[in-house]
Order: sequence, then structure tokens, then C-alpha cells
Amino acid sequence: MNIHARFETGRQRAEREIAVIAKILADLVRTVQLIESDIAAEEARAGISDRSDVKYPILARTLTERRDNLKRTIAGLEARYAERARQEQMATAA
Repeated sequence: MNIHARFETGRQRAEREIAVIAKILADLVRTVQLIESDIAAEEARAGISDRSDVKYPILARTLTERRDNLKRTIAGLEARYAERARQEQMATAA
């Protein structure tokens, strides 16, 4: 097992974290878009788009819950990204 020590400054660590968060955000946004298309396809297949209908597909309900959870995760990561970017900007200005 190769273990590489990481010697980096606080600024380098912040830049790396910002890049990682940005990549995760992009992946999650893409996943949400795929889930939304899957929800639409399932609603079209069942012919029911009213979520209050008893016959609304279980798969669509499950996908909707997953999508909503991912959207909450995205919101949290966006807040973290903005905070890190603000900190980096302040460090650069100082």
C-alpha cells in the first residue's frame, strides 16, 4: 500500500477542497437531472402524474424522495462551497 504524505499549505488545501466540492456538486446536479427524467418516464408509463393519487407509481415516489434528499445535499454543499470560496478570497486579498 502506497501512502503519500501530503505537505500542502492552508491555501492549497482550501483550493483542493473547493475543487472537490465543485466536482461533487456537478455530479450531484447531473444525478438529480437523471432522476427527474426517470420520474417523468415512470409517470408517463403509468399515465399518472398526480402525486396525491393512490395509484401514483411507487418507483416515482421513491425517486422523488431520493431527488429531494439530493437537492438538500446540494444546498448544503453549495453553502459550504460559497463559504470556502469567500474564505479563499479573503485570504488572497490579505
